[in-house]
Amino acid sequence: MLEGRSVLAVVPARGGSKSIPRKNLKEIGGISLVGRAAGVARALPWIDAALISTDDHDIRDEAVRHGLDAPFMRPDELSGDTAGSIDMWRHAWLAAEQHYGRRFDISVLLEPTSPMRRPEDVELTVKTLLQTNAPAAATVSRTPAHYTPHKTLTVDEQGTIGFYLSDGARHSLRQGIPAYYHRNGLCYAVTRAHLVGHGRIIDRDAQAVVIDRHVVNIDDPFELELTEWLLNRERKA
Repeated sequence: MLEGRSVLAVVPARGGSKSIPRKNLKEIGGISLVGRAAGVARALPWIDAALISTDDHDIRDEAVRHGLDAPFMRPDELSGDTAGSIDMWRHAWLAAEQHYGRRFDISVLLEPTSPMRRPEDVELTVKTLLQTNAPAAATVSRTPAHYTPHKTLTVDEQGTIGFYLSDGARHSLRQGIPAYYHRNGLCYAVTRAHLVGHGRIIDRDAQAVVIDRHVVNIDDPFELELTEWLLNRERKA
């Protein structure tokens, strides 16, 4: 428990992945992505229960090997490419409460595809949620200037370039571009009422936890290699 609140950790890991086959079982530094997420959950003594939500038996076995519980297999309707995170997380939460015979006040979602998370990232996210009395909190990173809406271009059917925003042409210098942020997948934290009761994660009342260091959310083979390089550099620093 943390500050009197019971906490459930959920590690979501589908078996299917088009960009990197068997992505959640890929290893960095000899540890699978699922194993890395499990290691962070196990490093936090205030997490009351930590489980895997998967449709894949190999992933389930790997998660159990690294200390996660596997009280259920994810249903097929929550495992396809179009399955939403909210429905998956809510299913895992309710199934966990049935399995453990207790209610959880808060849950954290630890996506294996963000293997650069640290235990302190998760703790800061949950403490931010509690201290602000917010229904949800999520880690975010600042978006590089050249990826922001002010720098984004469109290309029409004739190949003509346009600006995504009408005032994009005014922002030729990075210094004049507003700060934008994107979710980095290190941690989501949400209250039971917000997710189970209302089916929401991020909305206008959610709190941001800004991560200043460079992190990667793996979606392609290059990002997998980049993550390994960055983690190796961290170890040598």
